[in-house]
Amino acid sequence: MMGERRVGQEALFYEFSLERHVPERHLLRSIDRFVELDGVRRELAPFYSEVGRPSIDPELMIRMLIVGYCFGIRSERRLCEEVHLNLAYRWFCRLGLDGAVPDHSTFSKNRHGRFRESDLLRKVFETTVRRCLAEGLVGGEGFAVDASMIKADANRQRSVPGSEWQAPEAANHAVREYLAVLDDAAFGAATPVVPKFISPADPASRWTGANGGLAFFAYCTNYLIDLKHAVIMDVEATTAVRQAEVTAQRVMIDRTQSRFGLWPEPTVRPRTSPGWCMSAVSSRTFRCSINPSAPTAPTRATTSSTTTSATVTSALPGRNSGSAKKSIECRGLSSMRTA
Repeated sequence: MMGERRVGQEALFYEFSLERHVPERHLLRSIDRFVELDGVRRELAPFYSEVGRPSIDPELMIRMLIVGYCFGIRSERRLCEEVHLNLAYRWFCRLGLDGAVPDHSTFSKNRHGRFRESDLLRKVFETTVRRCLAEGLVGGEGFAVDASMIKADANRQRSVPGSEWQAPEAANHAVREYLAVLDDAAFGAATPVVPKFISPADPASRWTGANGGLAFFAYCTNYLIDLKHAVIMDVEATTAVRQAEVTAQRVMIDRTQSRFGLWPEPTVRPRTSPGWCMSAVSSRTFRCSINPSAPTAPTRATTSSTTTSATVTSALPGRNSGSAKKSIECRGLSSMRTA
């Protein structure tokens, strides 16, 4: 007999548990076991007033940013909407069913204020790297450098020629930041060449056609990646020119040495599949190619202040057999110390 759902009088009381509605194998459950943000409040304590109305919990904002990073939610407006609607996100952020989600403007306010002044996001990142070191996920023998283009929120149709642009008298926040980094090696001082076009809304972004299509305004995020398990050891934002990328590479390697006591060995021996090698090491900085005819025995790498060349071995899954030994040749920019 076909059943029929009868809607009667609504219940006066409901019993609901977020814990039971989040699957055991959900990604956020795996991450939550390792998230320790006890030190966030201690780091930010000097930047809050002792009187007044209580602020949004900074741990809540960090957890929401982790959700956005893990699920590719780049818009903070959309992130707030998703956390409001998604039960798993609410569970991870400790909001419960009726917890209020902060407004999207709270993130930009804190990013340009307390988070920047306290360097909180850098400290959270380095705490994660130290945890990876403690778990043995970092080899420290070889690093790869990768740079990714990040498109700026700037309209190319409203740009002005670089030689004609002048800072307005009533400068907005973006213009003030641009003027502050004119002598920074990662931005204004990266190259003496005047940009072809400048965006009045975001003058620190760089006009570039590096992707081969229509030129656009962009930044670069540079990553220093350990070759053992592809752990990101450091990150540095720069303007979108090659000179700034090289400078960022040196800064990241030096900072990794000073913060974690790691300096890569001259021999690069990644023990990963070539699929990872192609994805983690971009063609813009390192070129990785499979060479079946090369000898399988690893050879000593030659290093200098500008280039690194190494021949390494890796087990490649074969289509007709279990695995096949092939050689991967990696060449790219590096500032590794010569043996």
